[in-house]
Amino acid sequence: MLVPVVLALAAAPACSLRALAVNQLGAALAGSSSGWASDDDLELVRDATPFALKTMESLLASSPDNRDLLLATASGFTQYSYVYVHTEADYVEGRDLAAATAMRERARRLYRRAIGYGMRGLVVGRPSFAAGLRRDAAGELRSLGREDVALLYWTSAAWGALISLSKDDGDVAGDLPLVETMMGRARELDPSFGDGAIWDFFIAMEGGKPAAAGGSATRAREAFDRAVAISQGRRAAPYVSLAESVAVSAQDRAEFQSLLRQALAIDPDAAPEQRLANLVAQKRARWLLARADELFIE
Repeated sequence: MLVPVVLALAAAPACSLRALAVNQLGAALAGSSSGWASDDDLELVRDATPFALKTMESLLASSPDNRDLLLATASGFTQYSYVYVHTEADYVEGRDLAAATAMRERARRLYRRAIGYGMRGLVVGRPSFAAGLRRDAAGELRSLGREDVALLYWTSAAWGALISLSKDDGDVAGDLPLVETMMGRARELDPSFGDGAIWDFFIAMEGGKPAAAGGSATRAREAFDRAVAISQGRRAAPYVSLAESVAVSAQDRAEFQSLLRQALAIDPDAAPEQRLANLVAQKRARWLLARADELFIE
């Protein structure tokens, strides 16, 4: 009932009230992603996100160990960097290389921020987690449960994206096996997380590495099949990822075009919770199709 709650709040110390308010807001922010994910206006979300991210950072100053807030902030920075900085650099590179270079450097900074928040969330209640991860990743990750999958996924996603932009930095690129192990643990704990989004990582990772470096087109296709099955074909990202990695590497233009057309054929309104992600993937599909002559040697 409202009255007992109000009386309880009135009797609480001011610091407790503040902590309660921050924690409740943190939980609300962490659970509000569906509202953003179902939006159909990429520009509106782009303009609104920085304020939301800075608000969450301000709240974390008051509640630094709030896992809900840390998750929301890590996932928010990862998605903002990928959608509005990292991939946009690809789109502008042809006409402004200097701008694209600056955008990629900014994306790296944003990904580092996301990783920091994600790791802080994973460390809560596990003070030795970060150090243990470096010593024995597989062993340390066994301490995580299904409730940790979201933090593990977004931390790994940001880290993997950072590595993709840092191939000339041996210290960063050397963390790829660790990130693969982290995402592998997330997949083990909840293979259906994010409507199959975990499998997208393995499509790109297996398809993007040459066989000599441990990559496998076969495993990339298996990951694609899992992603599509889990999402029941409602997500465009797996099609775009397989086209951009495996089909380009194999110089199979017909498959490349077929996969991207399948991505574009998905109705964003058919799965409202995936609407924004599908619009992002379809934008990239159109860009890739327009670049087909550059990607394939006839």
